[in-house]
Parts: sequence; C-alpha cells; structure tokens
Amino acid sequence: MKPSIKIDFVSDVACPWCAVGLGNLEKAMFELQDKANFELHFRPFELNPNMPKGGQDAIEHLTQKYGMSEEQVRENQAQIRARAFEAGFDFHPDGRKRVYNTFDCHRLLTWVAKEYDLPKQLALKKELLNSYFCLAVDIDDHANLLEAVGRAGLDPQRAQEVLNGDEFSNEVRDEEKIYTNLGIHSVPSIILNDQYLLQGAQPPESFIQAFESLINQTA
Repeated sequence: MKPSIKIDFVSDVACPWCAVGLGNLEKAMFELQDKANFELHFRPFELNPNMPKGGQDAIEHLTQKYGMSEEQVRENQAQIRARAFEAGFDFHPDGRKRVYNTFDCHRLLTWVAKEYDLPKQLALKKELLNSYFCLAVDIDDHANLLEAVGRAGLDPQRAQEVLNGDEFSNEVRDEEKIYTNLGIHSVPSIILNDQYLLQGAQPPESFIQAFESLINQTA
C-alpha cells in the first residue's frame, strides 16, 4: 500500500513565489504519484493584512517595502516571471498592477475545503493565482473572484453568499495564528507530515528528495 504524505502549503495569493513553489510541488507530486498518496492543504497567510480596499500600486509598494529602485523591482519581476513560466504559470508581461489584501481569497479557499474537497481547493487556489498574476485583475473586485470560482468548477452563488457575509473569517484568523505561532513569517512554507519544514519556492528536485525520504522512512 502506498504511504500518504500530508502537505500543509502555507501561502498567500499575493505571493508570486507561492505560485512558483506550487507549480514545482505539483511536478514533484506527479513524478511520485505511483509511490505515494498526497494530501495537499492550503493554509492562510496574509502578506498585507493591513492593506486598505483598493490596494497600492505594485511598483510603489515593492520599492517601499524592499528599498529597491523601480529598475531593480522590474528586473526582479522579470526573473520571477521566468521562474513562474517554468513552473506552469504564465504571468502577465506587464506584471501585477496593484497589491491587495487577500483575506476574502482565504475565506473562499477555506469554504471550498470545508464544503467541497482538497482537489477543488487546489483548483481554486490555482485560479486565484491565475487571476492575480496572469490576468492581472483587481482581486478586491468580487466579480473577479467569482469568475475564478466559476473557472474552478465551483458554485458562484454560494461563493457570493460567503463574500457578502462574514463566513469562515474566524477559521482563517485562527489558522493564521497557528502558523504565525509556529514561527512562520515568510511564504511559501511547506510542512510535510506535521514534522518537516521546507521554505521558499523550492525546485521540483528538492520536493522529490523530501518525498522520497519520507517514503523510505515508512518502508
């Protein structure tokens, strides 16, 4: 019988490296699908929890946050775009326009995990990343979130109910506290079997090596 590997993928929709890490993780899971069963959970982390509605110009935000020049930011974004393309995400050539808070995205992801299943949560996660980085649309606009929900094969009416109210807010905040209290302050952070931590947008080979080590332990 194949061993099961639990993966807690702590990340934010507003994090480009989370898209890269997820694409590489999927490649590793596909490579070892005959050797293990994978249980992938997306856990919430907000890079910009205090960002007001409407967000902030992306270049302005990144130059302020990292003390980089606009030219350095654009060079960095080009490098990330190349890495993302290798991982399966075709980022918009002009980059994301603005930086937003993602609390509603996390509420939707929690809703799907509770009322659907983990494969559907993965589908929505990828569509939300696609909305933000590939389509470069406003993710403060609920219409864009609902389009992502529809593309993921989920119920837009139920999603609208979630967005209109306060459902799953407490669950998101509670989970955020769990991972902050564990010392996670940057994403992506990937926890395997509640024991082993991998941080950053690891290449597929690193995930494969970690998975094979766990598979060998159970054998």
